[in-house]
Amino acid sequence: MLLPSYRFLGDTGVKVSPLCLGTMSFGGAADRDTAAAMVRRCRKAGINVFDCANVYEDGRSEEILGDLVADCRDEVVLTTKAYFPTGDDPNARGASRYHLVRAVENSLRRLGTDRIDVLFIHRFDDETALEETLRVLDDLVRQGKVLYLGASNFAAWQVMKALGRQRAEGWTPFHVLQPMYNLTKRQAEVELLPMAQNEDLGVLSYSPLGGGLLTGKYGVDRRPAEGRLVENPMYQTRYGEDLHYEVAERFTAFAAEHGYDPVSLAVAWVAHHPAVTAPIIGARNLEQLEGSLGALEIDMTPDLREAISDLSPTPPPATDRTEERTEHTYGNR
Repeated sequence: MLLPSYRFLGDTGVKVSPLCLGTMSFGGAADRDTAAAMVRRCRKAGINVFDCANVYEDGRSEEILGDLVADCRDEVVLTTKAYFPTGDDPNARGASRYHLVRAVENSLRRLGTDRIDVLFIHRFDDETALEETLRVLDDLVRQGKVLYLGASNFAAWQVMKALGRQRAEGWTPFHVLQPMYNLTKRQAEVELLPMAQNEDLGVLSYSPLGGGLLTGKYGVDRRPAEGRLVENPMYQTRYGEDLHYEVAERFTAFAAEHGYDPVSLAVAWVAHHPAVTAPIIGARNLEQLEGSLGALEIDMTPDLREAISDLSPTPPPATDRTEERTEHTYGNR
């Protein structure tokens, strides 16, 4: 296994590994012993950033993660998220001051730490005034409970609206994005990733395997006996179009033809987008984890990445003026 080359997380000055371990399976599909084995393996591979959320396994994922990194807390970057419901109370959700203050206190307790390195708002809150959310986030940073702020599942305009207000008020800005990005879900290429490059934001993208779609187990007429895409209605909805399975089948054939593990290749393709700091990899066990770690050993040349990109549709530009990618246009500067 090659040791990773670390890169800066946006303009924070913090160096992180080119892969991030997602811990959504901790306390669920991965029991504590399995989670411990995966953390040890990732630390051995040089991974120093671990992603979590307060809703993963009703908080159990945070508890396990905090316990497992207690002996190396000052050597790792911990992220967590808040927004989605954490209970039946109508206010145990959202990005209001009322909820976020309690959410952060509870995450700190479960993680067994005095600070959250990166706190993501898990989704844009359509009902809470943006100024309220941004002000409480700044307060949490000033209190030392949070070091850096991130936005997950935001549209580009929502990020820029927030950044504009944060900069105008002198509040702590967002430094990191967490969008979904894989070979079958490329919408982030249209505005989010170019915006991240332009604004020098870090990007910890999630779902590089498309919920398992790009592992080699799926095709137009092929499904495994178990997995998120056959068990979880949310993932079935997210990847329900026939096109996703057509892309998966083409990708699996390409990987086999060129001698690659499809899991390693899918993760490497995401990791080598110039705007992506580190894809978030996840696993239920060590065997699954090894496939994703194999991405560190792939020489993802520009030609190889382009060949893989050609296996799925390139999303149109934000203006939908596809002719601007060709010679059939008014011209460029």
